[in-house]
Amino acid sequence: MTFVRACGLGELEEDTPKRVELDGTPVSIVHTEGEVFAIHDICSHANVSLSEGEVDDCHIECWLHGSRFDLRSGKPDALPATRPVPVYPVKIEGDDVLVSLTQES
Repeated sequence: MTFVRACGLGELEEDTPKRVELDGTPVSIVHTEGEVFAIHDICSHANVSLSEGEVDDCHIECWLHGSRFDLRSGKPDALPATRPVPVYPVKIEGDDVLVSLTQES
């Protein structure tokens, strides 16, 4: 599995998504509840950026229609979204947040 640097850990604010682009793929990096998650940044219901939404209870909410996605699995738990979004493996090395675009789900 190949990991690439997405950002510095110090660049992340708790519960505030950060949009990055890795090899042309939009990814939202989220530091919440003591963990760092990487989730595809485009809502599966509407073609909008999830990183513009809010984070709460290990979920990210799409700002446009209110769909919520679990940061651990990418599965939606609030309509109108019914399809999951990809989540990506994350590892921390020093202050670097590394992401692999190999999907976990």
